[in-house]
Amino acid sequence: MALLLRLHRVRSHLLRSVHSTAAISIVKSEPSTVTGPMTLRRLMSTKVKVKGKVDIGARARQLQKRRLWGYALTFSFIGGFIVLVLNNFQDQLVFYVTPTEALDKYKSNPARNKFRLGGLVLEGSVNHPDPSSALMEFVVTDLVTQIVVRFEGSLPDLFREGHSVVVEGFVKRDSHSDSCYFDATEVLAKHDEKYMPKEVAAAIEKNKKKLEEDKRNKASPSSSS
Repeated sequence: MALLLRLHRVRSHLLRSVHSTAAISIVKSEPSTVTGPMTLRRLMSTKVKVKGKVDIGARARQLQKRRLWGYALTFSFIGGFIVLVLNNFQDQLVFYVTPTEALDKYKSNPARNKFRLGGLVLEGSVNHPDPSSALMEFVVTDLVTQIVVRFEGSLPDLFREGHSVVVEGFVKRDSHSDSCYFDATEVLAKHDEKYMPKEVAAAIEKNKKKLEEDKRNKASPSSSS
């Protein structure tokens, strides 16, 4: 009888241990069944994130291109503005020229016809064609080329024939004779050529030497004969 009781206890103990082991295995297996889908979802979400990931290098290159285009447009606008200013400034410039240079420049570009003309007043050229008007005419020469100057107003007190003069104005074409004349807006008379602009004085001096040399060359054959 005691043996039967002991066997019954052993059997009950074995049954309880089997049930507890099964329960533990079930509890341990549940996280795997639960964490399996969660892990899959995480992997899927990770793949989606990787698939939709922004390319930082491409974005940086795109921004760099936009900056370069912005710089290019800015510099082009600035360059165009500078060109316009320089062209306008060049149009406002007035150069000292001789009659020869003035006519050459006018023929090459009639649109730019404003000059400061320097030279000598040709003797016997001063004329007052219409006594009823203030228009005066005289001829300015650099000893090579002569040009008629027309000025409406009173000539300066120092204005003399054979002396140097600087006139500012425009080269124009006479519609009647088809020749060029100088329409002066200002007349500045000087005592002699040493008060003349350096460029004009140098050109006149060069023309003087050339004329003297031509005279000597013409006189040398007659003297030798």
